[in-house]
Amino acid sequence: MFKLNLKEPTGARTREGGSVYDVIIIGAGSAGLTAAIYTGRDGWDTLILEKEAPGGLAASTHLIENYPGFPEGVEGSELMDKFEKQARRFGVDLVDFERVEKIVKREDGIFEVYTGEERAYQGRSLLLAMGSEPRQLGIPGEDEFRNRGVSYCATCDGPLYKGEDVVVIGCGNSGLQEAQVLLEYAGSVTFVEYLDHSIAEHVLQDRVKNHTQSTCLFSKVPEEVKGNGSVRSLTVRDRQTGEITDIETSAVFIYVGYTPFTDFVEDLVDLDEQGYIITDDEMRTSVEGVFAAGDVRADNLAQIAVAVGDGTRAALSIREYLQKRVEHPG
Repeated sequence: MFKLNLKEPTGARTREGGSVYDVIIIGAGSAGLTAAIYTGRDGWDTLILEKEAPGGLAASTHLIENYPGFPEGVEGSELMDKFEKQARRFGVDLVDFERVEKIVKREDGIFEVYTGEERAYQGRSLLLAMGSEPRQLGIPGEDEFRNRGVSYCATCDGPLYKGEDVVVIGCGNSGLQEAQVLLEYAGSVTFVEYLDHSIAEHVLQDRVKNHTQSTCLFSKVPEEVKGNGSVRSLTVRDRQTGEITDIETSAVFIYVGYTPFTDFVEDLVDLDEQGYIITDDEMRTSVEGVFAAGDVRADNLAQIAVAVGDGTRAALSIREYLQKRVEHPG
């Protein structure tokens, strides 16, 4: 993936002094990069801070088939690479692998964004687009065998299990979509679902049901991941009968929902009970000058196209906010 780690981006403000960005975007996923394309093209001095590599969860998706403009589908990494290059084309600064830890709004309305690299960046407006991360089950063995058979990314780790038997926990869109990668490599894929049915799109369900290497087990509760140095089996309990079964497997891939990255803004903006950021239709949060977009926002649909729409709406709202307060650079 094309990326440049700019440790001192133009216009950045450290604790020792410097200038002020018009827009600071936290998160370089679909929503954040889309917003940056708009604000950068509009001439606003824009900075993106990303705790990992640009692209977010979309970049780790094997094949995206429902994003407009790609009739044959597109690799997630390829799509997000195009987003990133387009944002950079319009002069957007991007600092990757720099985690935001605290945000302070000063009395003059300027936001100070503090990171783990002991820097403080200043911005006139702020877009929260941190996205979310896969939720953990919290069962015995999950942490112990993480990266030793327990995984949350089939695209990343699927090729490691060529010809082996693996388990996917979760039969929603994420689980079945990522399983397409596993079905290319694994000897067999067993799906374990808490519900008595799958809530995934029918096209994904049909692909799994019609594949000779897949087995679906419904109404099952994962109880424990077992192994010796690496994963050897998954213990499940039948919700109806209570029967306990050990499924032999070399890997367990977990897809049971997501948790938003909002710990560091819980004292800044209003969140819902699940920790997602509450916004209005214009992507405005409870704090003037702070906007949110994408999977971090309450009632999001966890779709790239929706995140792109959120990012666009947020950028237009930011434009309106800034035009009332500062002279446009153009």
